[in-house]
Amino acid sequence: MIIKILGASAGGGFPQWNCNCKNCANVRAGKPGFTARTQSSLAISADGKAWVLLNTSPDLRQQINDNPELGARAEDGHRNTPIKAAILTNGDVDHVVGLVNLREAQPLKVYGSSRVLDTLADNSIFNVLNLDNVERRELTMDTPTEIEGVDGSTGITIEAFDVPGKVALYLEKKDAGPSFGTQKGDTIGLKISSSAGKTFFYVPGCAEIDPPLAARIKGAALIFFDGTLYTNEEMLKQGLMPKTGERMGHMSMSGPDGSIAAFSDLDVARRVYVHINNSNPVLDENSEARKAVEAAGWDVGYDGMEINL
Repeated sequence: MIIKILGASAGGGFPQWNCNCKNCANVRAGKPGFTARTQSSLAISADGKAWVLLNTSPDLRQQINDNPELGARAEDGHRNTPIKAAILTNGDVDHVVGLVNLREAQPLKVYGSSRVLDTLADNSIFNVLNLDNVERRELTMDTPTEIEGVDGSTGITIEAFDVPGKVALYLEKKDAGPSFGTQKGDTIGLKISSSAGKTFFYVPGCAEIDPPLAARIKGAALIFFDGTLYTNEEMLKQGLMPKTGERMGHMSMSGPDGSIAAFSDLDVARRVYVHINNSNPVLDENSEARKAVEAAGWDVGYDGMEINL
């Protein structure tokens, strides 16, 4: 199974269009040790021919152009795509807006929880993906689902599961539960398996690793995990946003309640951070935060990173 990071940044990308924080200023200036990233998405394939997107970022058109294996093939006529399906882990803007790039009457399938599919249905702009061509399929939690394209199986099976998180920001006033906490289907993780029996996990948004999630991922070969913030209050302290990571539904990397500590006894062989916010000091390859993350056995994801299982 081929796994490619199309975009490793959180919403807004790196650099963010309206941000002049230290990290964004340095990457714009081309300072060594700072690498630009597009917004959060993965692409996976069991055979290198049929591809499945895990989330669809606003930068998807650029990501397709940057990865020729995702583009139209000369031998398959004027209009074609190797992208057979897209799977959405939540309704966040940085994970669903890219769907509009997949218009132009191209058949494919979109999978998500009932909560996320209802959000698409409520917003008429997503009707640009004509339902006659783009079928929306609900994922049943904790049940393996074979992912299909319009021309048959992709060789990929997904098992979706609820994780602690938060409803998308733009839905808070309408749909949020008590204290903006999780309702079932707001945030999901994915266990992805290939027809060859290889398996990995994808959890790009997570508020905490609770006992059920810890039990599920223990001993995994590979996980791509929420790397939004290094510390809970970093955006507050940098004057970027009046919210903590906890308020946004993201656990931090560091600290006793962070993901580094939570994974310390889970025996996950390889751990890769994705969905990394522009405020995060790990984006400075020479920072103490970056050294600490790598010393703990984590990779910091980047656009174009490829792993073969």
